[in-house]
Formats: sequence, C-alpha cells, structure tokens
Amino acid sequence: LGGGDRPGFGLTEKEHIDIILGKRGLGGFDSLKEQKWIDMQPDFEAAHFINGFGHPDGKFRFRPDWSGQAAPNRPPRSMGLFGPVERLPEFPDHVELIEAADEAHPFRLTTSPARNFLNSTFAETPVSKQKEGRPVLLLHPEDAAGLGLADGGRVEVGNQRGELVLHAKFFDGIQRGVVIAEGIWPNSAHERGEGINVLTGADAPAPYGGAALHDNKVWLRKPQELSA
Repeated sequence: LGGGDRPGFGLTEKEHIDIILGKRGLGGFDSLKEQKWIDMQPDFEAAHFINGFGHPDGKFRFRPDWSGQAAPNRPPRSMGLFGPVERLPEFPDHVELIEAADEAHPFRLTTSPARNFLNSTFAETPVSKQKEGRPVLLLHPEDAAGLGLADGGRVEVGNQRGELVLHAKFFDGIQRGVVIAEGIWPNSAHERGEGINVLTGADAPAPYGGAALHDNKVWLRKPQELSA
C-alpha cells in the first residue's frame, strides 16, 4: 500500500504501548506491567467540580445547545445537523422520537448482539456459528399463539423497508409486543439471502447522527410453505 514508512508501522505491540503511555507521561510498558494498572482518577476538587464546570463562568448548563455545542461525534459543520432537531426538548428529557409500533406494525424489533457474536467480525467463525445454530426470532409464546406460529417454525418479519424469514424461538422472559433477532448473521445465513438489516432504518438521530438501529416497528405472519 505504500505506507510502510509511516509512523507506527514495523513497531511491536510493546513499542506502541511505550509510545502511547510516554506521550501522557505515564511511564511505559514495563512500569505498567509491574504496577498492573494506572490510577487516572482526578483529584478530589476536579472530580467533585469544586472549582466549577467546563465553562468560562464555571456554571453547569441545564439547557443544552443542541445546534452549537461541541461533541466528540459531531460531524464537520459543512454537513449541518441531522434528524428532527426542532423536536428536541429545551431541557434534557424523554422525547418521542422512536419508531413506535402501530396497527399495521404491532411489534417492536430489537437487533441485539448474540452471546457468541461480539459483532460481525465473529459471525462467520465456525465455533460461533455452531453455538448459535441459526438466525432466530425470540418472541413471547402468547404472541406466537395469536399468530398460529410454532416454536422452531418459520416466521416472516417485515415492515415498510422489506421482509425476511426467521425461525421462531419462544421465550417467556420477553415483554409481549417485543421481538428480538440476535445477530448479526450474514445475509447468506438467511432463507432468502437477505439479513436483519433489511428491516432496520438508516435514519440519522438528532442532532449529530449516529445509529438508531433498535427503533424498528414490524409485523409478523406465518409465511407460505416452501415448495418441494
């Protein structure tokens, strides 16, 4: 790639750690190995804001500046703000910005990480795939009964973005009206070759963007039987 002359390439892990700690005046790898940890707790006055907060007047701000405040995730100013900024409250509070369930989409879908998949990096490793089995949809048995779904049977899940087929897995530890598709499985692991992100939105939350992948309304139904 032509980047071998750049700082950091060709260094060992130990050398990287020495550089990182050294720039902060925190010693190096050997001292960290001996001490086991580094105490980064601020002094009492700083930790308890005895001398004020991080503003010129030292006062705490209850009213956020949604459009002008500095934030580590703020995109370049040329990109502007994202999402329905005008609906954000004057003071920090709950605001109804989620994709709420409705008559046509009575279930809330969350795409939580599977226990054996840290993220998509491990979704195709043999051991993780063996432990997880296959893509499933966790749902309450009473919700399933009302739809005529069987435990282990196929269930079609959809919304205005698309639909896919999973296998139902009954779980009475979940709230009624909520379904969980643990992942993230690759598209190829699904019956129709399309994965769970067919159902998730790409809407950027206000004010600076990010991911809102757990706000999804869906419908469930018993799919047509596969032809022989």
